[in-house]
Amino acid sequence: MNLREPLTAGAFRAAWRFARVVPEDVAVSASRRAADLLARRGGPRVQQLRRNLARARPDAGPAELDALVRDGLRSYARYWLDAFRLPGWTRERIVGTVRLEHGAALRAALADGRGAVGFLGHLGNWDHAAAWSATELTPVVTVAERLRPEQVYAEFLAFRRSLGVEVLPLGDPASFGTLLRRVRAGAFVPLLADRDLTGAGVEVDFLGGRARMAQGPAALAVATGAPLFPVGLFHEVREGRRVLVLDVAARVPVPARRPGEQARDHRRRAVAEMTQACADALAAVVVAHPEEWHVLQRVFSED
Repeated sequence: MNLREPLTAGAFRAAWRFARVVPEDVAVSASRRAADLLARRGGPRVQQLRRNLARARPDAGPAELDALVRDGLRSYARYWLDAFRLPGWTRERIVGTVRLEHGAALRAALADGRGAVGFLGHLGNWDHAAAWSATELTPVVTVAERLRPEQVYAEFLAFRRSLGVEVLPLGDPASFGTLLRRVRAGAFVPLLADRDLTGAGVEVDFLGGRARMAQGPAALAVATGAPLFPVGLFHEVREGRRVLVLDVAARVPVPARRPGEQARDHRRRAVAEMTQACADALAAVVVAHPEEWHVLQRVFSED
């Protein structure tokens, strides 16, 4: 075992305990100070965030980008804080701090028992969104990359299960088959897809560059016939209250099969075209709310 893993696990548990036991206003203030310190120090991850956010604000000058990076890191720190505190939230808080926009088609598909697939980016707070969906819509099943150390991964699985969310491991050959069965049984499967972690993603046009995104959402929709919806996540403050908005874009249809087109070729083309449509919807949300896009890793092919 890597000697750093126990230290990482211990730091994770300490942060989790701190976030849950101190008053919320104190924890929020501490998270903002930590984010501002990280922004001032810079470092490879912060510089990568800057490059990513510059795609959403191509005309921004250095000062504007500095502010955007700072706000992005504050938003990311708040994501972790809220994620750590979520298990202690009441059902009323989980439900009462979310607003579903343009969700009629998604609700209808789930009410009919057809299941549905969501294409999400690392925006807003996807754990809060999943907890709300499991409470207000239908059972939620998703996929997550395996974290190191293993103890941290196990605790995150337990945490998400406590929110009513089934999490399958990314890269497990059995996961896609399980997702197929869950969708056909009527589940909602929201998948984070703006980073290709498998090496088998689809190359798309995104924010003026080329990027690879996960093909899972589109492939699942094509295989099951379940509707595919891009879902944007961002926060708004109204009347002093911070609310997570789930903005559901129009269903992405499966392209018709062309005359003489082989089934395998049709599936490949359909997945590529549907993933591009989802990337377009995601780009619109990132442009409108760049500080909520929590990606400190390489996304674009140029990087």
